[in-house]
Amino acid sequence: MANKRLTQRFPFLLPLRRWQRKQCFYLAMRFDHNRYAHECAGTLLPFEVFSSSQVMVNEHSGYDIRYQYNKVHNLKLAAAGIHRLLIRPGETFSFWMRVRNADRKEPYRDGLVLVNGAITGSYGGGLCQLSNLLYWLFLHSPLTVTERHGHASESVAGAEGDQPFGTDATVSEGWCDLKVTNRTAHTYQISITFDDTSIYGALLSDASPDFFYEIYNPSVTYEKKQGQIFQNASVTCRRIDRLTGRAEQIPLYDNRCQIGYPLPEGTIVTEN
Repeated sequence: MANKRLTQRFPFLLPLRRWQRKQCFYLAMRFDHNRYAHECAGTLLPFEVFSSSQVMVNEHSGYDIRYQYNKVHNLKLAAAGIHRLLIRPGETFSFWMRVRNADRKEPYRDGLVLVNGAITGSYGGGLCQLSNLLYWLFLHSPLTVTERHGHASESVAGAEGDQPFGTDATVSEGWCDLKVTNRTAHTYQISITFDDTSIYGALLSDASPDFFYEIYNPSVTYEKKQGQIFQNASVTCRRIDRLTGRAEQIPLYDNRCQIGYPLPEGTIVTEN
């Protein structure tokens, strides 16, 4: 049996550990030589690079529906610091640099989070839907992803059936961030808006984009190891020149994730 972490043996130390991690987390960013995006413009840039939307309330999650509505509240608080943010040439976007004080005036509510392999209600839960949406926007742009963490496990099937596997991005303050750097000559801008049921994200630019981006899975396989099911998904970008139509295939990464929900009937699972 693996040795338990100190905070698992002594849970009362967890708040102190979280505080320590956050202090080190932000201190490291002060000295990492990145120039972090911080200016939110009053107007939107004129050219759309890519846009997407997601339904916020998953009525079939199997968990108390109040956590879904709490998530909506948390998403709106966090998005306020990101909407209309400019990412100028040479600047880096950091999820937590923009969201760290979102609950200062109005507290977050308990939403669903993954803790030690189990889904539970916790303060500020549900923000991964915002980081997932942002990452999906960034994948369709020339911005360079410099930090992204996939979910180690998925306990609930995703509500977005048309999005490729392995294109999520989890965030955890003090541990996991989502960062992209603008290594282009153009300025980009994030727009996050809401209606009663959905969250809408758009990535805008000060110049008409040169390329279309298509993200897809060349292969998705499942394997069973020590009684657990794992998904292995290759993620590739097809970059298409808007002027000539010429396409370039760019392999991005391989994503591995433990699956905690029933797979569709007929899914092939190999034994390992």
